[in-house]
Amino acid sequence: MGLRERKKAETRAALAWAAVRLIVERGYDKVLVEDIAEEAGVSPRTFNNYFSSKAAAVASRHLDRSLRMAEGLRARPAGEDLWTAITEAVVAEMNPGPEVTSQPRPDRETWGPGLQQMMATPAIQAETLRAAAIAEQELARAVGERVGLDPVDDMYPGLVAATVTAAFNVASQRYASLRFSGPGDPDRSIRELLVDALSQVAAGLPPPVDNGKKLSDPGA
Repeated sequence: MGLRERKKAETRAALAWAAVRLIVERGYDKVLVEDIAEEAGVSPRTFNNYFSSKAAAVASRHLDRSLRMAEGLRARPAGEDLWTAITEAVVAEMNPGPEVTSQPRPDRETWGPGLQQMMATPAIQAETLRAAAIAEQELARAVGERVGLDPVDDMYPGLVAATVTAAFNVASQRYASLRFSGPGDPDRSIRELLVDALSQVAAGLPPPVDNGKKLSDPGA
């Protein structure tokens, strides 16, 4: 990536994170495009060059990360096991960027409810679904290239991509529960949860075991 492309990616990420942070803190209807642009240090016109709406800015974080995951999968060694390659590609994109790390760590008590309220906003839900569909299609193409199958003609790449999406969603929900609103280890990272989720998928999702007995057994 050249300098110009890198600067554009940095601006896009800064705007997206500013949108998330302000909407979580204030609520969707109380944040203007002008507020987001000011927070990111750019003009409203620049915001409009990158995003069509506040909701699109929020959803772009997942979309951009997922597209990088697909490119990361394409770059993994050819002889690597598929699920190992997927896990490495996914985990590689989970480190927060400077637009996040340069800000104070969110307060657990206020961030969790605000995040839940943000994700319940209809406009954001719609944009998130649209972004997820685009991301899943691109991941299916990357999987298809790796295994030599056309996702248009064969279900396998799409099934893998949909499974990765599901694992990511479950791990993210679990992270939010631990980090912001529930009992357990609040410092367990999203990376750890994703590795755990994808490892279970790679193993075929065997039933959990307690003291050597499957919990699904009638006598468990």
